[in-house]
Amino acid sequence: MSIHPAPADVRKEPTADEAVLVRRPGPQELHPVRTHRRRRALELSLAVAVPLVLVLLWQLAAVQGWIDDRVYPAPSTIFADGWERAADGDLWPDVWATLQRVLAGYAIGTLTGYALGLLMGSLSLVRAALEPLLDALYVVPKLALLPIFLNMFGLGEGPQVALVAATVFFFVWISTMAAVLAVPEGHRDAGQVFGASPWQMFRHVLLPASLPAVLVGARIAAGVAVLVIVASEQIAATNGLGHLIFDSRALFQNDVMFVGIVCVAVLGVLFSEVVRLVGRLLTPWAPRDRGRGQS
Repeated sequence: MSIHPAPADVRKEPTADEAVLVRRPGPQELHPVRTHRRRRALELSLAVAVPLVLVLLWQLAAVQGWIDDRVYPAPSTIFADGWERAADGDLWPDVWATLQRVLAGYAIGTLTGYALGLLMGSLSLVRAALEPLLDALYVVPKLALLPIFLNMFGLGEGPQVALVAATVFFFVWISTMAAVLAVPEGHRDAGQVFGASPWQMFRHVLLPASLPAVLVGARIAAGVAVLVIVASEQIAATNGLGHLIFDSRALFQNDVMFVGIVCVAVLGVLFSEVVRLVGRLLTPWAPRDRGRGQS
């Protein structure tokens, strides 16, 4: 009986066609916290630097006479005038009037849009009955409805609030209905398998699945509501930031006009961010709706 030696363990070097792909971990894998902080710092720096550079260029152009500072006042002039008006108390009544109209109209429009969006997203017959009518009304410029609201509510706060409510309603209605319709069938089937009642189906399936998209629509509506009220106050109001802007332009007080524009921008940003914060608190499971901090 002969014993043959075991074959030697021979390892061949990979040929060109058998090259091994090796991926080395990058900084994001090796130091995720440090990389995230650096990325966050870079994004914040850019967010501050870009508007600051534009403001400095505007200031330089006004000081050097490259632009007519009577038409385009320097940012320093606008800031000084705004500070003076705020200190004297002349600015706050207009800010408060605009804010009240936006909040009241936004609340009404959000509640009605969300309720009808849920109803139409859940019931196909209701959707078939109302969707063509609402689609036709959606394409009508909302400012075109202001004369109707003036006839309905007369002069005062009613037309302003109704116009904001109508604008917000369509944004929230569309986003809500689309979000409910987009809930995967597997989620609905799982609820039916476990014997969920209609209320349980809404509470545990439709609501959590659709709420993130609904809140994104509500945040967009917040910014649009501020834009609409400014235009409305130009036409049918005796106070508010919109009235301040256009009345100052008619009197050739361009520094006051820019103060009003800056206030509108700040109000719109703050309002949208508040809605975003509320949305994140209500839907901690949802992904963030902006790419900040992500690569």
